[in-house]
Amino acid sequence: QVQPVESGGGLVQAGGSLRLSCAASGRTFSNYVMGWFRQVPGKEREFVVAISRSGEKSYYADSVKGRSTISRDNAKNTVYLQMNSLKPEDTAVYYCAADRGVLISTAAYDYEYWGQGTQVTVSS
Repeated sequence: QVQPVESGGGLVQAGGSLRLSCAASGRTFSNYVMGWFRQVPGKEREFVVAISRSGEKSYYADSVKGRSTISRDNAKNTVYLQMNSLKPEDTAVYYCAADRGVLISTAAYDYEYWGQGTQVTVSS
């Protein structure tokens, strides 16, 4: 199994950038599809982006497509989310999650392991 731990959140002005990192313990990191989700109070957890085991494929939610880039370094057991042109509506707690499935999934229930989340706040 893996245990994701997020970092890199913070307060940024609209139009700014942030780079989130997710370091996962365990020796089988490359066996997991890795995803990012976000959640605001009172709303369901929302899919943001996910990356395949090898890093060759990724899938973005329309809300972040063109503004964000996901990548992974399997040698470092780490996945990254670079977010640019941030908007106030990007404000949320961002969670990193791991899925043992083969295909990229956008469904939170497919992801078995979750981090504690990191807060991203975008001021207008």
